Amino acid sequence: MAKTNHISEQNIISYYMDYVLEHGSQPKSVYSFTKANHFEESKFYEHFGSFEAIEKHVFKAFFNNTIALLNQNEEYQLFDARNKLLSFYFTFFENLTANRSYVLFALNQHKNKLKGLALLSELKQSFIHYIKSLDIETLDLKEERLDNLQHRALQESAWVQLLITLKFWMDDGSPSFEKTDLFIEKSVNTSFDVFNITPLKSVIDLGKFIFKEKIHMPK
Repeated sequence: MAKTNHISEQNIISYYMDYVLEHGSQPKSVYSFTKANHFEESKFYEHFGSFEAIEKHVFKAFFNNTIALLNQNEEYQLFDARNKLLSFYFTFFENLTANRSYVLFALNQHKNKLKGLALLSELKQSFIHYIKSLDIETLDLKEERLDNLQHRALQESAWVQLLITLKFWMDDGSPSFEKTDLFIEKSVNTSFDVFNITPLKSVIDLGKFIFKEKIHMPK
């Protein structure tokens, strides 16, 4: 069969996802992978330097697709930070669910180490930038250094929250992942309540929910 002259980044991602799901492992080499999919090895390196680079980019692509979908919704543009983040979560996890077999394959071997997982490094960068863009209201500490520390703490806690939700979704066996939807609503609302220094009722509510579901949080 003749080799394809035009190969896109998305083509390579699709070929790679199909391969690992069919074989349960990475291809043995870039050469064998490109040969099986009928394109030149050099075309692979025009887009990616390794299979690991593809894996990182897949999760960033899920993020990019989520933002693209949200930006098509005129109502989303009018939402406050809380509802924008809720919309992000629901849309992002819909994207993950549509590709659940691949996501579980990619993450299951690391599921107890999600916090430091290099596989999610590009996703983290994009998500932190998104959190910054929400301009979430925080305490006015009247001191630049403390304000910077507060914003970094907000960004890192938002990232940890996303990882915890990802872990919950991976373990969720409920129909249509309805427990994950409930967890998203409770956790996002709780985080905003904390920053707004409102009563601790929602914090306690979230704690009861986590205890009931016996979630094992990533270390």
